[in-house]
Amino acid sequence: MDEFSLIQQYFQRKSKQNSSIGVRLGIGDDAALLAPPAQHELVISTDTLIAGRHFPFETDAFDIGWKAVAVNLSDLAAMGATAHSILLALTLPKADPEFLAKLAEGIFALCDASNVTLIGGDTTRGETLSLTVTALGWIPTGQAILRSGAQVGDLIVVSNTLGDAAFALQHLTNTKLDPNLKSRLDRPIPRLELGKALRGYASAMLDISDGLAQDLGHILTASDVAGQIHVEKLPFSTLLAALSAEIRAPLALSGGDDYELCFTISPQKFADFQQLWLVNDLPLTVIGEIVQHTPKNERLTISYNHQPFHVNTQGFKHFD
Repeated sequence: MDEFSLIQQYFQRKSKQNSSIGVRLGIGDDAALLAPPAQHELVISTDTLIAGRHFPFETDAFDIGWKAVAVNLSDLAAMGATAHSILLALTLPKADPEFLAKLAEGIFALCDASNVTLIGGDTTRGETLSLTVTALGWIPTGQAILRSGAQVGDLIVVSNTLGDAAFALQHLTNTKLDPNLKSRLDRPIPRLELGKALRGYASAMLDISDGLAQDLGHILTASDVAGQIHVEKLPFSTLLAALSAEIRAPLALSGGDDYELCFTISPQKFADFQQLWLVNDLPLTVIGEIVQHTPKNERLTISYNHQPFHVNTQGFKHFD
């Protein structure tokens, strides 16, 4: 099967082509054509997932496709953007029809759920399976939520629970592993609706991909502030909550692969936002606060019941 036949068979859906508002031309030409909405800025993010590095070799093809899209849409969510479309650059060791069918199914399952269109990309042969997705979205001019806006006195808030994906990764060979935990690893949910809702409320935001402590550090550095995290306030699923703090805290703080949102927000705005967010079942938890940074204090301090809590805050490293 040549490249063009592969694209046409698995990734070009005539019924969906150009159905997304703003897509003038999608798959089938040298480049796609988009028409940005008036008074909006273009938001772009790209990530590469490599077999054996970013997902286990034995990961189901559907889950690989889903996750490749999810991690990029999560970046758009972290900016408060409305997701619009994606590009896919796919490197395959071989063109296996069964694998490709399931991979495409996973890609389109999340695209459809997120009202996102695949508008183009590239396919090539290589020794290792890799997927590079570029996600595009829109946001009203000047409303993007950056990492650099955190203010002293802001609360630090995270969505949902943390550490489930890291726990699942540690227990992949356990045949009795809770499917819900495995799903947190293989099929993360990009928090697009939460991200958009936080426009005008959150002062800074990012998604948690490499571990809460390491990722929150990016906000603290960009905003030139310091932060305090209280381990007893970290949100955990029932299974992880039953573990000791010494075991569950590192999963949340440095485990990674959560793809939840972490944002800073003033206490008054958070109170207002909670009233707006009551109709949603996605929990939001205050885990700490932003404080003044001085040369004498660390960017991030972690405590457990008012006592210093020592944990390795180094998250995922791409060049170990």
